[in-house]
Amino acid sequence: MKKYDYLIVGAGLFGAVFACEMTKTGKKCLVIDKRDHIAGNIYCENIEGINVHKYGAHIFHTSNKEVWDYVNQFAEFNNYINSPVARYKDELYNLPFNMNTFSKMFHIVTPAEARAKIQAEIEELGITEPKNLEEQALSLVGRSVYEKLIKGYTEKQWGRDCKELPAFIIKRLPLRFIYDNNYFNDRFQGIPMGGYTAIVEKMLEGSDILLNTDYYEFRKENPDIAAKTVYTGMLDQYFDYKYGVLEYRSVRFETEKLDMENYQGNAVVNYTEREVPYTRIIEHKHFEYGTQPVTVISREYPSEWKLGEEPYYPVNNDKNEEVAQKYRELADKEETVIFGGRLGEYRYYDMDKVIEVALKVVEREKGNLK
Repeated sequence: MKKYDYLIVGAGLFGAVFACEMTKTGKKCLVIDKRDHIAGNIYCENIEGINVHKYGAHIFHTSNKEVWDYVNQFAEFNNYINSPVARYKDELYNLPFNMNTFSKMFHIVTPAEARAKIQAEIEELGITEPKNLEEQALSLVGRSVYEKLIKGYTEKQWGRDCKELPAFIIKRLPLRFIYDNNYFNDRFQGIPMGGYTAIVEKMLEGSDILLNTDYYEFRKENPDIAAKTVYTGMLDQYFDYKYGVLEYRSVRFETEKLDMENYQGNAVVNYTEREVPYTRIIEHKHFEYGTQPVTVISREYPSEWKLGEEPYYPVNNDKNEEVAQKYRELADKEETVIFGGRLGEYRYYDMDKVIEVALKVVEREKGNLK
């Protein structure tokens, strides 16, 4: 007799949604995680009343009303709008690229003037077939926007010169000819009041949880603990790197508490110069309009990833996609294992997409139980 219906590997968003929905149907779930906390990369640590996004800024946004309604069962969301600021030397620009950006950069006031200025820069360069990311970006936005706001940031993000990066990384660069600093175009947006960890806590009510638990060790000692496994760890690791190691970019965070009320006046400030080693500074209290007498900031340093380190962003180039596809084909043949989430599928997912996919997997699983 199996002790659980599902062993869920990873207490992040995918695993938590699955556990939440299947426990409602009377199924018994055991959720394990190698970290010492639940909630995966959306985990928030409370420091002096400030919910600190431990693994980088997470801003919930979606155009899917079903997902928005779903997540609102677990928390009340505030009306935070993501409006990052880019800092190039001592110049500050609004993001995404919009009329506030262009008026400051080109000293113009109308959309027609902004279009003309950018178009003139593009035509002057005469790039017809971009051979790399630099040429692709220049052919889309011209030299001024590229050199101040894209080049240094992108090179830090990828750890490569823009001339060495493939053109397809930047398929398009949205230019908005309106005065609008709202980064996302989605209908719904906000931050859960009280942070993300509380959402996952509610989702995992009714499940058993084991933290500080390595799946591979646990599996050796408990081979028959559950009828099925939901696996949200690294796809290639599950198959013992049979076709090689999939690549990621990683991020290192330096977080510090400062004895001041307000450090930068915005939740997100991007540093677009190559010479500044971090890509951005997050000031966490601004996500929830905090009024605490102190503040907490995190500097983000993109880094090369090596096996054994924390994987963040799948490197979705042709080479990795080809290898990942082989692993996905193996995964499809595993009858008692469901693979899901960013690592389990080797896909970059925003939070709303993780929930959307997890709910579809739940529906399919419920169908199989009938």
